[in-house]
Amino acid sequence: MDSKKSKLFLILGGIFIANALLAELIGGKIFSVEKTLGLQPAGIYIFGNHLPFNLTAGVLLWPVVFILTDIINEYFGKKGVRFLSYFAVGLISYAFVMIYFSIGLKPADFYISSQAQNGIANMNNAFQYVFGQGLWIIAGSLVAFLIGQIADVTVFQWIKRITGEKKLWLRATGSTLVSQFIDSFVVLFIAFYISGVMPLKLVIGIGIVNYIYKFIVAIILTPLLYVIHNWIDKFLGHDVAAQMLEQAKKEA
Repeated sequence: MDSKKSKLFLILGGIFIANALLAELIGGKIFSVEKTLGLQPAGIYIFGNHLPFNLTAGVLLWPVVFILTDIINEYFGKKGVRFLSYFAVGLISYAFVMIYFSIGLKPADFYISSQAQNGIANMNNAFQYVFGQGLWIIAGSLVAFLIGQIADVTVFQWIKRITGEKKLWLRATGSTLVSQFIDSFVVLFIAFYISGVMPLKLVIGIGIVNYIYKFIVAIILTPLLYVIHNWIDKFLGHDVAAQMLEQAKKEA
């Protein structure tokens, strides 16, 4: 019994941390939603700014992280989510420390021009630009992640106290929409407004575009919650799953 609980926590936690870390690492790439879908660039006007649907690659994975947050919250309660959130922040911080350390290493002579035939004149500069993110972006991302996680757990348990075990879609989607809203704006505010890179109007505009995407994805992924929920119930067995759900509710 305990073995299955441990395995479940390890599986969910591993996927949770892997997606959080990957989202941070690939977040430096900005892609065009319209062009990716084979559409003509469009965009929207917000506060006098024309904002095309350009997103960071990291937003592809954050909805998965928040869905897993809700599943972990459902079976392991606040303690489980908080443990994984703090652990993830520690691992992400460690990853960035090691990345900065590796950027500072002196490159081998052949490495610098090793990809010149592919149009990359200096591989060391390319490595630095791809992996080296500003301290404000790292700080903003980690703060937004922690605040978003705390908000997600709180709203999830608040809705659950009101609705009981029913309406998983409401507490999961509702908590995700709130946490994603916070996450979308906190990271941009710290990384770009406080650092003086962007004016507030532009930060808010970009935040709205990012949230529109996250809002749509959160709704689309709602059925996945029931698929995962049913799999966990079968994996653990109905009685064990029920006990865990009840225990998680008591710890809320």
